[in-house]
Amino acid sequence: MLNYHAEIPVLPKSYKRAYPFKIGTTSFIYPDHYIPNVKMLGPYLDEIELLLFESAYDSLPLKHEIKELSILAEEFDITYDVHLPIDISLGDEDRSIRRRAIESVQRVIDLTLPLIPSVYILHLSFNEDLSETDTVNKWQERIYESMGRLLSTGIKSRSIAIENLMYPFEWVEKIISSLNLSACIDIGHLIRMNADIKKVFDKHHDKTLIIHLHGVKDNLDHLSLDKLTDNETLDIMKILKTYAGIAIIEVFSYNNLQASLKYLEKC
Repeated sequence: MLNYHAEIPVLPKSYKRAYPFKIGTTSFIYPDHYIPNVKMLGPYLDEIELLLFESAYDSLPLKHEIKELSILAEEFDITYDVHLPIDISLGDEDRSIRRRAIESVQRVIDLTLPLIPSVYILHLSFNEDLSETDTVNKWQERIYESMGRLLSTGIKSRSIAIENLMYPFEWVEKIISSLNLSACIDIGHLIRMNADIKKVFDKHHDKTLIIHLHGVKDNLDHLSLDKLTDNETLDIMKILKTYAGIAIIEVFSYNNLQASLKYLEKC
């Protein structure tokens, strides 16, 4: 919890409408809940990514908190995007686990609809410990089935952005295109995969609604942007020059956020 009697660091300046794209960060910058974080960050940024990482009922915001978040969005002139739970698996071998995953996504989307999120970010997790009889193709078939069931509830396909994770993004390209989903390009994950950042973005730019920015060093990610190499920075700047979507600095502390904003401004 924030100690409001102590000195709480605040961003030194506003970055609202500073770039052709929306600049934002996560709801986990200060060691407190969603509302205190939005109150601290809202005056300085365009967008806040609400991290609803856990699917359990008691981990989700309550309805009165959603209402207050809606009021704060209007007060601070900010928008939200929502990161859906990461403790679920839409491609699991167990049908009951897939069913619970679909229900969890539906629950979070229904809860946060009053916030009119810019986009929902979804992980299509891949279990590297799949049985020998299983294959990537079978995993993809289960993803298709789960996403089909999810979209049949009336959720708009373009409102869901699939994030690239630590497996080849080609594995989900056809799923994204055939179901008319959006893409969330996570730059840090691409760096860890030794992928060509600009090439991947250019291939998916027409479907990319949101980018995750964070530094990587010694295979550790979600660090401040000043940990990027010169070549990585150059590739990212080439992307941002023509980008008009949402760019989330996906870090989880004030120091990493402040250093990242300073670095981005310098570049």
